[in-house]
Amino acid sequence: MDIILQFGLLVAGFFMLGKGADWFVEGAASIATRFGIPQLVIGLTIVAMGTSAPEAAVSLAAALKGSADITIGNVVGSNIMNVLIILGISAVITRLKVAKSTIKIEIPFMITVTALLYVQGLDGVITLMDGALLAAVFIAYLLYLYIVTRQADPTEETEEIAGYPLGQALLWSAAGMALIMVGSNVTVGAATQLAQFAGLSERFIGLTIVALGTSLPELFTSVTAARKGNADIAIGNIVGSNIFNILFVVGFSALITPVAFAKAFEFDMWIALASSFMLLFFVLPTKALERWGGVAMLLSYCGYLWYIL
Repeated sequence: MDIILQFGLLVAGFFMLGKGADWFVEGAASIATRFGIPQLVIGLTIVAMGTSAPEAAVSLAAALKGSADITIGNVVGSNIMNVLIILGISAVITRLKVAKSTIKIEIPFMITVTALLYVQGLDGVITLMDGALLAAVFIAYLLYLYIVTRQADPTEETEEIAGYPLGQALLWSAAGMALIMVGSNVTVGAATQLAQFAGLSERFIGLTIVALGTSLPELFTSVTAARKGNADIAIGNIVGSNIFNILFVVGFSALITPVAFAKAFEFDMWIALASSFMLLFFVLPTKALERWGGVAMLLSYCGYLWYIL
């Protein structure tokens, strides 16, 4: 009976994370619009951070509870799942065109920060200094996005979206963040209990079940964008979220408390790097992620899941 209860709590936690992220993104985007922040900045920062909010909440809660394997497993597992599963599904639905800047800058940058996290974890812990470095790179990345946006052609600016009234937008943002925080604690607690019941390691739970639950906002956003033909949103959401997951989630978690990095995660980091290089390799020839590339990504994840099982 207790197992059924924990499973129910896990599902409820996932629902709260997904719904909370949705409310937070809508509210935050409306606030930004009200203050005249360009829509490009909103998409590259607020939406990417909003869809990464579940990872941030779950990883921080896990770190504070001493479940460090869930902290790293959630981030690494989510990044692998974002590329291989979410972009894989999106590409199967429709061919995804990729912007030149994404190929030349964002994807290589995602590979670089993934490699940085791998190197930092070789000594078995993400220290305060490691977290400070990740946070500094995160701030530099935000400055880069700001500079690129200021240099953008103003004629390409999309029309202003009315959004919610300011008071309602603040309420949605606050409610969304509160729901994310509650959902993160429920998810971590239930996942840990289920891992103990089933005799599974926290590493496996973090890499699979928790990673899937916290990747739901990215999944919904990217698949919906792909169905509507907004390929830039589908690709940009994933690349941006992966960068935020490493720099913001791990970085700021380590600033609060050291995050243990088990040796077993070295293999998973290689998979995260390989999936990132796979994405770059697939999009270079035609400046698009073709359907066959999506199928290859899905099959690759099946192979990875079979191995860790």
